[in-house]
Amino acid sequence: MTDLGRAYVEAVDTAGMIRDVLDQPGQLLDALWRVDSAKVPRREASGGLVVCGMGGSAIGGDLARAALGERARRPIRTVRDYEPGSWLDASTLVLCASYSGDTEETLACYRAARAAGSPCVALTTGGTLAELARADGMPVIGVPAGLQPRAAVAYMLVGALECAERCGAAPSLRHELEAASASLTALAAEWGPDGPEDGEAKTLARSLHGALPVIYGMGVSAPAARRWKTQLNENAKVPAFFATLPEADHNEICGFDAAGRIAPLYPIFLLPGDLDGRSHRRVGLTAAIAQDGGAEGYQVTARGESALDQVVSLVLLGDLVSVYFAVLQGIDPTPVDAIERFKRALA
Repeated sequence: MTDLGRAYVEAVDTAGMIRDVLDQPGQLLDALWRVDSAKVPRREASGGLVVCGMGGSAIGGDLARAALGERARRPIRTVRDYEPGSWLDASTLVLCASYSGDTEETLACYRAARAAGSPCVALTTGGTLAELARADGMPVIGVPAGLQPRAAVAYMLVGALECAERCGAAPSLRHELEAASASLTALAAEWGPDGPEDGEAKTLARSLHGALPVIYGMGVSAPAARRWKTQLNENAKVPAFFATLPEADHNEICGFDAAGRIAPLYPIFLLPGDLDGRSHRRVGLTAAIAQDGGAEGYQVTARGESALDQVVSLVLLGDLVSVYFAVLQGIDPTPVDAIERFKRALA
């Protein structure tokens, strides 16, 4: 069994992705301070909140919606495209999230939102997005530079939650964020490189050897499944896929019959902590069908009492799994050469 202690991890993870992941508890609190510093005004937005972004900058909107659940008072949507929606008007607050400030899809959404008369907030380190927002008198929430965009997930989540509260789309979750920071600190110690070798994050990373990960989420864990997939893509440089239940039981389970013949699938089920009996039975039956097709899997139960606790615990666990899996392959998790090559070609 390969030792995933700190010395071994840092020898491969030369840019320190593991440190940024383990810093998520502190980032949640720092993000609150940054929103306050930006003086985002309170304004009633009957159309709710639209979060525009791509990749790691967009996931905050999905995670915020899951953390709020039934407490959301107005629509909260995430847009991953060039167009934020033809229905936009002054009744909808638009949060444009781009770590670099130069993401072309997000810049297009900002311009379209302003043309529609929608108030905007920029969530970024700077770039063109910050310049445009300041020129228009729109608030800019600053994100610390020096991170990979995907490592700024805590800032994107808190930015979306705070904007939702300030436009009347949701109640404040500040107390829950402070509590979640404390809970994450304990989990980071348990799952981190100084934790036991049979901890859940290290065990899961080892189980992925030679397999194609497929991540399933349901309810509060659905956006976390997307996050796991993209972190495995970018950090571990492997193909990975995600789907949601119950939808996957109406189509995807038919493909498990070919799992042993075409690809060694490894399904991971991310379960909310308060899963009801019907959903437990659904997960068990889905896992059994996968196993019949030769796809052994793993079930993860989210930690924490509140939906927010469960969301951030799943994010932390998935991020650590992806870093450990990269290290086990001898891959530095930070560089994303394929994305950089694509951007240069597109430009």
